[in-house]
Amino acid sequence: MKINLVMIVKNEERSLKKCLEAVKPLVDRMIVVDTGSEDGTIRIAEEMGAAVLKFSWVDDFSAARNFALDHSDGDWNLVLDADEYIRDISREELEDALLSQPGKKWLGGILRYDSYEEEEGVSVSTSVLPRLLPGNVRYTGRIHEQPAGNYPCIPLPLEVDHDGYLYLDKGERNLPYLKRAVEEEPKDGYYQFQLASTLRNLKRLSESLPYFRNFYQYVKPKEAYRGQGIVLYLYTLLDLGTPECLDEAAGIIEREEIHLGGWSDYYFVCGIFYMKRVLSDVQRYIGLLPKIEQCYLRCLKLGERPRAGGVVGTGSFKAAYNLGTWYEVSGQKKLAVQYYQMSMKEGYLPAARRLKALMGT
Repeated sequence: MKINLVMIVKNEERSLKKCLEAVKPLVDRMIVVDTGSEDGTIRIAEEMGAAVLKFSWVDDFSAARNFALDHSDGDWNLVLDADEYIRDISREELEDALLSQPGKKWLGGILRYDSYEEEEGVSVSTSVLPRLLPGNVRYTGRIHEQPAGNYPCIPLPLEVDHDGYLYLDKGERNLPYLKRAVEEEPKDGYYQFQLASTLRNLKRLSESLPYFRNFYQYVKPKEAYRGQGIVLYLYTLLDLGTPECLDEAAGIIEREEIHLGGWSDYYFVCGIFYMKRVLSDVQRYIGLLPKIEQCYLRCLKLGERPRAGGVVGTGSFKAAYNLGTWYEVSGQKKLAVQYYQMSMKEGYLPAARRLKALMGT
């Protein structure tokens, strides 16, 4: 069995060596295609023993990926970006996982941990991505490219840390590509989702909303990204916070519980929704108060399920913290302390600060 690393890069001297050092023991060859670097990227790749090829950029990520794959002779191709770092796993473990699966064509999924900045510090989210591909599989899509073909994605014991969001926001770079992709394929739910989430990340919430609505209309029921897209759609409606947006969120929540009710991220955003709903008109919505507590307790009952995707903490320390704040504002100090302590034990600093303030009163 031959496993090759296949990458496309541009100006990645910050992270490339770390990426290649981590993955080198797992692969037979490292193929790095450079699309126009002006820093030390090519030198680092060559020093690490990679075969380096050059590709003239044509505004199409799939074209670059497929050029790289065309130069691989692997039975399997592991596709990584330079800011992704494989966690410790042996070649033997990886081969055993590949050989244990059925003979029909399938894609190997990696569990990626994405770090990103939020107000309270660095948060982490997870997703399973199809990145270990049979040798003849190629990509499609101008941007946010996906493997072509309708093959199942089977999770493998491959975990990857991704830190690129901490150093570079590619939203402005990606925006023209996404707008062009949406114009070319207006009923593609995936492109609608990617454009909506990119605009959201750029704080252009009102502009993102029509694309979230289009995504919700066009996305197929079993698409892996559907749940994440719906949760981001809900957060966008809540952040905008108008009565019309809250009404729209209420309708989505009612329809989606049957589909997303086994996922802590869904109940976490529901807890925020019920809080905002009550605050928008206390007299009218006072009866929803118990639902705030119920949602976060449900999060803790569901727990952390990294392979389901979502934000780390919605099934543990973040839910416990929100419960603590709920009990604190409702005058239940003993329960507030209990849940702040639960959250603090998992290293969540906002809980430690709230606990200190609460115990000092």
